Formats: sequence, C-alpha cells, structure tokens
Amino acid sequence: VQLQASGGGLVQAGGSLRLSCAASGRTFSNYVMGWFRQAPGKEREFVSGITWSGGSTYYADSVKGRFTTSRDNAKNTVYLQMDSLKPEDTAIYYCAAPKKLRLDLISRASAYDYWGQGTLVTVSS
Repeated sequence: VQLQASGGGLVQAGGSLRLSCAASGRTFSNYVMGWFRQAPGKEREFVSGITWSGGSTYYADSVKGRFTTSRDNAKNTVYLQMDSLKPEDTAIYYCAAPKKLRLDLISRASAYDYWGQGTLVTVSS
C-alpha cells in the first residue's frame, strides 16, 4: 500500500483544514487507517483512527470534538477534518495503515506497517 497525504498548510488559530490521504496498491477498504502527528522535538502521537467500513472512529483526547476522520473507499481516500485548530496542533501529520490490527492497538504507531510521507500543519496564534 502506498499512501500520499496532502492538505497541510498555514492557518490561524481557530481555523480549519482538511487533510486527505490517498491510497494505492492493495485493497484499501480492507484496512484500518490511522492519523498520527509529530511535532518538533516530540514523539509521534496518535490522532485518530477509522475502521475499514468507517463504522467506528477513534480519537486522541487532545483532538476529540475538534477533529473528524472519515473515509471514501470508492476513492481510496481517508480524510481528517480539523476544526478549531490550536497552535499546539502544529505538527507533521501522517496517515498510516497496518497489515493486520487488533482494534485495541489502533493508537500504537508500532502497529502500523505503511506510512505516508507526511504533510505539515502550522497553526499560528
């Protein structure tokens, strides 16, 4: 699976961005998809995850209520809608997919096998 993230940019605090992650290769709809982010000097952290059907979504506490993940399996694309952005959301955002995943491990970066190249989100105060 090849993953290509896009949609990052510079936005003021309180603004919105929508990230996209286009997948190619194996059957996209078979995969749980995750979003992670890494700020300068910090470890990569889980942001959100979505099951193969889109029926279940998972969020880090820091983004719950502000971010929404969705997917369109017909377009092999997963999205991350980010609203009410804060300066602390500034990071490189990555989409990822695992070969196989127990849902209790959805927030663990080590459980994912395929990673996109990342897209930079900068939120100014």
